[in-house]
Amino acid sequence: MIHSLRLQNFKPFQEQHLQFRPLTLLSGLNSSGKSSVLQAFLLLRQSYQQRLLPDTGLALNGDLVCIGTAQDALFEGAEEDSISLDIVWEDDTKGTWRFDYDREVDVLRLVSSRVADTVYQSSLFSNNFHYIMAERIGPRPFFEMSDFQVRQQGQLGAKGEYAAHFLAINGRKAIPNSRLSHPEAKSHDLIDQVEEWMGEVSPGTRLKIEQKSDVDLMSFQYSYGDSNPYRATNVGFGITYTLPVIVAALASEPGTLILMENPEAHLHPKGQAKIGELLALAASCGVQVVIESHSDHVLNGIRVAVHGGKVKPDDVQLHYFHRQVKDGQAVSEVISPRIDRNGRIDQWPDGFFDEWDKSLEALLAPAGE
Repeated sequence: MIHSLRLQNFKPFQEQHLQFRPLTLLSGLNSSGKSSVLQAFLLLRQSYQQRLLPDTGLALNGDLVCIGTAQDALFEGAEEDSISLDIVWEDDTKGTWRFDYDREVDVLRLVSSRVADTVYQSSLFSNNFHYIMAERIGPRPFFEMSDFQVRQQGQLGAKGEYAAHFLAINGRKAIPNSRLSHPEAKSHDLIDQVEEWMGEVSPGTRLKIEQKSDVDLMSFQYSYGDSNPYRATNVGFGITYTLPVIVAALASEPGTLILMENPEAHLHPKGQAKIGELLALAASCGVQVVIESHSDHVLNGIRVAVHGGKVKPDDVQLHYFHRQVKDGQAVSEVISPRIDRNGRIDQWPDGFFDEWDKSLEALLAPAGE
């Protein structure tokens, strides 16, 4: 598992060191640096997939992330035209990459690296990896197929576009982690587990998947109890949006790295809290989960999981990002509250999931005439 990340001159960070645990939650106001942390990991993976690493430079644009230009990646107030990304894994394996910015051709060239032999075999660079972005595939009459991505790479697609195909191929395989098993599920098979966990979002959900091989598409429908199947386009948006989140958590083997943006998108509060609980359970089973979220319900789902003994408090890392202006330069800073065995958090900096308290305080004050 990844233990720490150090960024120098990367996007909003002049220098930032972050610790990671089995479950890491990144939160903060919009445009405060949360996504940039995930992008640092994604850039390395994307560059390796495009065969620019370990020898050449950074692939700034691709299927996983699109940064734009090299200048866009460089910290605006950088004193040197270079970016450094340093990762330490929990077994003290280290990877350090330094890229110099060539202003004439606007590229980031790899000028030095210190990388242990096993780094490029880690989950960040292997098939034991899932990235679920914020902008996922919504309801469609049909969904994409990809034998390469699903059968060979074991991927769901960054937008969750292959989730239906993944379920069609792997639905009757037992989930790797029995601790994630929903108590109401008919079996430990992935499809049965997905249906029951989906039921926490929309009770009674059942899935019907059919492969249309002649056109390389998947037909995906939902039913409830004994009802007729419904097209995905006739069912709530959040059901399709959350499907890859649940599949990734349930299907991942120990040692897998999951990067996930806004898993709560389009879900009601109960569903958001259950997603937080599920991701906490996955982290307790040897899967490393890094979440970017704006949801206090996801946070509370994690807190309840800690309180219930389902995940250890030391296995949870919270990072709150906020921007300040110093010497005329906007910089991002990070505060890292800790969670205890009772699910309580030791500090609540301004803006850290405190909007309900502020709204309640306003509502309790006498109304103006």
